[in-house]
Amino acid sequence: MIVKICGLRRADHASAAAAAGADWIGLVFAASKRQVSVAEASAIATALREGVTPPPLLAGLFVNEAPATITAIAHAVGLDLIQLSGDEPVEYADALPLPVLKAIRLTGAPTEQAWIARAQREQPEREAVSARTPPRVLLLVDAHVPGAYGGTGTPADWSRAAALAAQTPLLLAGGLHPANVARAIATVRPIGVDVSSGVETDGVKDPARIEAFIAAVRSA
Repeated sequence: MIVKICGLRRADHASAAAAAGADWIGLVFAASKRQVSVAEASAIATALREGVTPPPLLAGLFVNEAPATITAIAHAVGLDLIQLSGDEPVEYADALPLPVLKAIRLTGAPTEQAWIARAQREQPEREAVSARTPPRVLLLVDAHVPGAYGGTGTPADWSRAAALAAQTPLLLAGGLHPANVARAIATVRPIGVDVSSGVETDGVKDPARIEAFIAAVRSA
């Protein structure tokens, strides 16, 4: 079970997540209260790579950014994968140099359907998906909140996510926290989970909640 802790802005919080067993660390480069600069992201990357062996993979989150800009930031920070959380066309998968984690919200939009088809066409068997070697395209099901691109704390549609997870390996996001993540895993059966606001206290990442979340995932 892959555990991704997203929206980290401080090196000490990222290090705490890594020590607790996070597989992936998400850094937000899109406009958001959790947005980091390239310099801040690079400092987090350095802290992780100097403090943990092997370090978690670093995912950079972008929303409707140009592929050239994404690629430049990925190289500058040393990202391992790219999360696309906007309305990006499926052609981005071929324009970017790293594996893509594509957020979808099960709206039925044509662009979303194209991403699902791409993932289903290229996806390895569920058992073959590894946290250390993500596939070229991996889906992440998030909540549909009009006007928002994630980080809202709203649960995704678990029943629809479960139907898709039976066909295609995916990560589940949206409204997860230490008290409900085990039930979410049992219901949806994803290959991984992604959390941001669910491990915060007063809008700030809380190492104790991060540890509790990862412990709940591992025991599920």
